[in-house]
Amino acid sequence: MPDVSDESLAQSWHDLMGRYARLTCRLDRELEAAHGLSSSEFEVLQQLHGPAGPGKLRMTELGERAHLSQSALSRLVGRLERDGLVRRAACEADRRAVWIHITDAGRARYQEAQPTQRAILRTETWCAAVPPPEEPAG
Repeated sequence: MPDVSDESLAQSWHDLMGRYARLTCRLDRELEAAHGLSSSEFEVLQQLHGPAGPGKLRMTELGERAHLSQSALSRLVGRLERDGLVRRAACEADRRAVWIHITDAGRARYQEAQPTQRAILRTETWCAAVPPPEEPAG
């Protein structure tokens, strides 16, 4: 592994945090304007709906998947629930646990917002700057 100086690591960290902040601000601004969602609200809906989304998750697992603390997730789920995009239900097997279910309205909002989020990711992330691999000569 190459020897990397502390200064180089600090600069890389600073650059990464700056790119993340710019991306998050743009996602928040455009998702809110077009779909009434923050980037964190979109992420929660994505975790519930996405290609492998089960439609429901326990609150603790949802927090882990969405990278949110339990208190932040609880407030966010409250807003989504108030807007009719998710609903809470007690877990029959474990009364301490709470299931979060995406509603039909939540699925619809996610599907409407997904193209906006994907377009931003295509233009704003480092992946967009990496050319696709060349096709092998046939």
